[in-house]
Amino acid sequence: MTDPAYSIEERAALAAGAATLGVGIDDAQVAALLALLAELERANAEFNLTAIRDRPGMLRKHLLDSLSVWPFLRGERVADVGTGAGFPGLPLAIASPGRHFTLIEATGKKARYVAATAERLHLQNVEVVNRRAEGYRPDWPFDVVVARAVAAVADLIAYAGHLCAPDGRILVMKGKRPDREIVALPAGFRVLGVHRLEVPGLDEERHLVEICRARPRSSAA
Repeated sequence: MTDPAYSIEERAALAAGAATLGVGIDDAQVAALLALLAELERANAEFNLTAIRDRPGMLRKHLLDSLSVWPFLRGERVADVGTGAGFPGLPLAIASPGRHFTLIEATGKKARYVAATAERLHLQNVEVVNRRAEGYRPDWPFDVVVARAVAAVADLIAYAGHLCAPDGRILVMKGKRPDREIVALPAGFRVLGVHRLEVPGLDEERHLVEICRARPRSSAA
């Protein structure tokens, strides 16, 4: 039965876009992603969660944009710093049911919305933390720390770098290539690469800065 909240055309557009990004999702995951879109559309009128209000725009700029970093995930534990309305964390959690996602959001109303949405969508691999990242001390560090248009790269490292495991990755989602921000990267971290992301249907620049901890240089014998 077709869910009246979305159309066959939306299902096709999402499935094709995900395939272009290299994300393998089945029909149930496509339906869950579109249910997430419907939840956002309904809640946005009340909570003003995003300035993007048209469904095609939300599909491209929230769902597909979030999924564009999926090929760079690694390990089992992922933190989404400053998740806002749940992006990129919720779409990534739907596409990666074998990973555990901790979505960190300091604003109470957004954190409550994300937690309620994850519960409605039966996402058992999602935990929502209503705290500022700099004050959050998890029991174990994360294999991946991802942030989407949250802060300058150096600022993000300053308040969220401690969340990354020694061999983990920090994935910073940006629009235009942030060369000036990269130059200001603090000591103890290094850039592994800056990847140009091509989001289907989105005529805007997208880049991903992939960062890891810098290994200390061994002293000469």
